[in-house]
Amino acid sequence: MNFLKNIFRLFWRPWFYGWVFFSILFILPVLIIVISYDKFYKTFFKIARFWGKTILFVMGFKPVIEIDQEPIADKSYMFIANHASLVDVMLMLAVMKNPAVFVGKKELGKLPVFGYVFKKTSIWVDRSSEKSRKEVYIRAQKKLNQGLSIAIFPEGLVPEESVTLAPFKNGAFRLAIEHQIPIVPMTFYDVKKRFSWTFFSGWPGKLRVKIHRFIETEGCTLNDLDSIKQQAYTLIHDELEKDLKTHG
Repeated sequence: MNFLKNIFRLFWRPWFYGWVFFSILFILPVLIIVISYDKFYKTFFKIARFWGKTILFVMGFKPVIEIDQEPIADKSYMFIANHASLVDVMLMLAVMKNPAVFVGKKELGKLPVFGYVFKKTSIWVDRSSEKSRKEVYIRAQKKLNQGLSIAIFPEGLVPEESVTLAPFKNGAFRLAIEHQIPIVPMTFYDVKKRFSWTFFSGWPGKLRVKIHRFIETEGCTLNDLDSIKQQAYTLIHDELEKDLKTHG
């Protein structure tokens, strides 16, 4: 059975990379126009959501979303989730309805085609540069002033597969506190087993997501950063651990 599954994966994995690359390449002329002007960002976000949902569909993934608290339309939030898979960005796009700007590492800008769109539409950060990290806050303020939300994977990287959840970086929580916006924690239960970075692994199926109750930052200061970060970490970590015990 594993042999047959690996034969399937031999074609399934390149199918993913092909769809990501060629789908962006196909709509690139439209994207070049849309991403050239800030006023069109919400239009770009709609296109990106459709793209994300399409990639999940052609890969045989079905998002199943449980909502403890529904984000309000036209309000800004800080969306965070665990990061363990190549499809995390697509899944977050499929889940979020509020137009949001991703914050990601500078290296993503080097990817062919995708990197160009990423650099034009996201807030990228060179984690080795203090100046770059400071500029993130300026760019984020500009996006929030436009009524947009921010989306970050606070682990800052994809951890080893044996790690349930890597420690969170401060960035997402500092931004949320400084701009007094609610944090929306989300747990992605199945991304690691469905489509991790290991080539001969994964399988089509459900991608369960839980949108937890928000962590409010109104009235908080940077003195509260560590406790808010720990609250978010514990919430997602315990949810993942509980699911592992239940479903293995």
